[in-house]
Amino acid sequence: MRIAIFTNNYLPNPYGVPGSIESFRKEFEAAGHSVFIFAPKWKGYKDENPNVFRYPAINISYKIKFPLPIPYSRKMDKILEKLDLDIIHAQHPNLLGLEALRWANKKNIPLVFTWHTLYDKYTNFVPLLPKKLSANWIIKKAVKFANKAHLVIVPTGSVVDIIKNWGVENKIISIPTGVEENTFQNYDRQNIREKFEIREDDILLLLISRITEEKNIEFIFDQLTDMFNRNVLLKLMVVGEGYLVPKLKKFSEEKSIASRVIFAGRSGKEDLKNHYAAGDIFVHASKSETQGMILSEAMYMGLPVVAVEATGAKDLVVNNLSGFLVKEDGREFRAAAEKLAGDKELREKMSEAAKKIAREKYTSRVCAEQMLKAYEKTIRENNNR
Repeated sequence: MRIAIFTNNYLPNPYGVPGSIESFRKEFEAAGHSVFIFAPKWKGYKDENPNVFRYPAINISYKIKFPLPIPYSRKMDKILEKLDLDIIHAQHPNLLGLEALRWANKKNIPLVFTWHTLYDKYTNFVPLLPKKLSANWIIKKAVKFANKAHLVIVPTGSVVDIIKNWGVENKIISIPTGVEENTFQNYDRQNIREKFEIREDDILLLLISRITEEKNIEFIFDQLTDMFNRNVLLKLMVVGEGYLVPKLKKFSEEKSIASRVIFAGRSGKEDLKNHYAAGDIFVHASKSETQGMILSEAMYMGLPVVAVEATGAKDLVVNNLSGFLVKEDGREFRAAAEKLAGDKELREKMSEAAKKIAREKYTSRVCAEQMLKAYEKTIRENNNR
């Protein structure tokens, strides 16, 4: 197959959508398919992949750096005119998503759309407009777009009912983004623990995330003082960047827990496996995820998870087997984390279960095979219309 992917968000941006695209692209190409990516230009970044094509973009830095694509380009039109494609996959309902729709219609080929985001949880990135107004606007636009696609993909099953209730009437199937297994080989647990002076008997809570409001990280920080008081071996490592970092550092100092909270900053891809390996328990409170690739990665690396029960987390974490799912309640969250921290045998048991689940269900190869079957079926159905 010859597959075109249109995205408003791509490398070198380190977040979920670019990671998902790259995971699928590598597996598609390994299986003998051709993938062409259309994305916004990122100033100063040069693509090594010759099949990446960049639309002009406006560089924006509101809370995070994010080039805003301009979905008009004679150069891109000429490239797309010549490309013989079988299917187009849009990652967003606006901007380059609209270009994906236009070219799918023009070439009379199927359009697949992945609904990556619970848009009502991301209104903090929309300046000036009231949150409810901006959420309603983007949801309405996304529903309209989804109903023009031939197939809608969601990363986890818990999202299906949500977008149906919002008005999506098209066929929806769930296909998660898988863990790129080669990225997590030959890890070194001591690499990070020695770098940040974490003792052998310290129990390290690990949090990997963009450090922004929608990730609900402040909820975890609110639990730390009590947890640290009850277990002197506990520490927290925060891996990631975001506008909340200064606020969380100030909070840690005011609560006199700064010596036990490590802000490791952004992790390069090579170091990420070592951060996971350094941890003992993975903590997660986000309620904005449609999947949360960090959860499947943490499980793959054998970390038992304590997570607020929400979309994404409740699809991936098996409660009382690979971790604990709890309400957004401080007492419940603390109790689950403290239970794991105080029971090494339980941690090891849940670690093995987490690894087994991730290796069976959430590798990039397994997930790419599901996506390719969905493509093939959609192309057949389109040809038979």
